[in-house]
Amino acid sequence: MTRSFKAAVFLDRDGTLNVERHYLHKPDELELIDGVIEGLQLLQQANFQLFVVTNQSGIGRGYFAEEDMRLVHRKLEHILESHGINLAHIYFAPEAPGEPSRGRKPSPQFLLDASRDYQISLEHSYMVGDKQCDLDCGWAAGVAASVLVRTGYGADLERGELTVRGSFHVADDLLAAAHWIRQSETQ
Repeated sequence: MTRSFKAAVFLDRDGTLNVERHYLHKPDELELIDGVIEGLQLLQQANFQLFVVTNQSGIGRGYFAEEDMRLVHRKLEHILESHGINLAHIYFAPEAPGEPSRGRKPSPQFLLDASRDYQISLEHSYMVGDKQCDLDCGWAAGVAASVLVRTGYGADLERGELTVRGSFHVADDLLAAAHWIRQSETQ
């Protein structure tokens, strides 16, 4: 599919791409969720640029160093690249909750930065995550839809106190989200 604009899928990291680990900071503990490779390949084949947008409060809380997170990101990029998947950029917010932060979700700042830096049309883009702050980030940035995946904390959020503020879809996992996004693009 060719477009006259650039579109993106913005992806939360923990619980969306990889198995949720309490403050993941060791590369050998990185484990992708089943279907992630296939889902990202589908999105990339549909000409979506792929971005990771992640809150990493473990840095701000002093649980691990920024370099630890960078090693996890290098491993993630290496795994994805070995499957032909390229991330345009990984945005991260190292601050702990309550600390001043430019980009900590639900702030839409990193999506706005990507729109400016990569000429992304946010109204034709999607935000995918497993937490309320992921969905809120997408809605605040004006994406076409925010997608809640039931992996990570998503299933609990769906059964609990989910607040819907815009266009929205629930998917079992990233692969199902990718199918829905591709289908939405053809309608």
